Amino acid sequence: MRAFVTALTLLVVAAAAAAAPATAAAPAAAAATVAAVGPQPGTFTGKGFDTCTAPSQAAMDAWLTASPYRAVGVYISGASRTCAQPNLTATWVADQTRKGWRLIPIELGYQAPCGTRTPKMSADPATARGQGRTAADSAAAAATALGIGAGSTLYNDIEQYPSNASCRAAVLSFLSGWVERLHTRGYLAGMYSSGSSGITDVCNAYDDTRYLRLDQIWIAWWNGVADTDGGTYCADDRYADQQRLHQYAGDVTETWGGVTMKIDRNYLDVRAGTPPASWSVTVDNATSGGFSAGAAWGASAYSGQRHGADYRFATPVAASDVAWFRASLPATGAYEVSVWYPADPGYNDRTPYLVATTTGNRSVAVDQRTGGGRWVSLGVFTLAAGAGDKVGVSRWSAGTGYVVADAVRITRL
Repeated sequence: MRAFVTALTLLVVAAAAAAAPATAAAPAAAAATVAAVGPQPGTFTGKGFDTCTAPSQAAMDAWLTASPYRAVGVYISGASRTCAQPNLTATWVADQTRKGWRLIPIELGYQAPCGTRTPKMSADPATARGQGRTAADSAAAAATALGIGAGSTLYNDIEQYPSNASCRAAVLSFLSGWVERLHTRGYLAGMYSSGSSGITDVCNAYDDTRYLRLDQIWIAWWNGVADTDGGTYCADDRYADQQRLHQYAGDVTETWGGVTMKIDRNYLDVRAGTPPASWSVTVDNATSGGFSAGAAWGASAYSGQRHGADYRFATPVAASDVAWFRASLPATGAYEVSVWYPADPGYNDRTPYLVATTTGNRSVAVDQRTGGGRWVSLGVFTLAAGAGDKVGVSRWSAGTGYVVADAVRITRL
């Protein structure tokens, strides 16, 4: 992406102002009274480009008339933007979309913890997920201020990184937070990255229930072919329903209508969509009709990290004796299951949580000695509609120390 390197946007426009230098990013102007434009980039198949600084109106008009491009990437937010954005205002957004341009809104902020770019996201997956939510809030606020309306796709730019297991977990957790929060804000969630790192990791995790799935991917693979093929980086059956953009060439200089710009070339095949309706339920161990446990499960208010007035605990034993959280779900579908527990060195390091999916119980082990006092995601699961036992805590643990049942949260995606 151009905002991370030294490339400048070069504009040669007769009687037009020169391009702004690639210096500290300027904040996007507020939308003021400008009405929000429709979803961006919406449903579109064709060529687009991205460049560091949003071009002037004269440049955009010249390229609209003469170039093959009809979509443009714009850096709307993020601490890593390196170019000033004097042109990027709500009026500019409205003018481009009115004239027929499609916009590709980009957040350029947190980068992989194992990479060389800064600022880096946390290597701790739970913290990284929270940073993904924060990034989504920032991007959604910037999009709203620019008049880029709900239903648009916002793309998180994570530059190339030397992937490994721990770094991959952080990136995928960060993106899960990005997806989760953007959906609640009414936006679709996209991601830009190199084919050899971020795209490979995202596509390999396509069916991994620990992470939330993106709505669209933007593949950086400079093979010179204007299509949305992901090669060996992403199988054809992943993000296959008009959910791809391909940056197929970069650092190229082109002149159209007398205007010269240094750009990256892109090909888009994307479709407008609607973020999943927000629905969530939280069940505490004290929720009436929402919790059941055997006589061996005691109650305690010892830890200040508890959810609600108290929590339940039991010693491990070679028998399941599950404490169940019960909920009524509105429809069969994909749900994220998160759990809350107080952490203590005396609690179990391999507490078995059971998730009652449509294909049987799935077991997820959680270390309850660390990471307490917050929501911890177990992953995304297909759960059945209606009332029933949805999440349980088993006593049959290979670890040592008390197993704890405190609260669960189930969120439809």
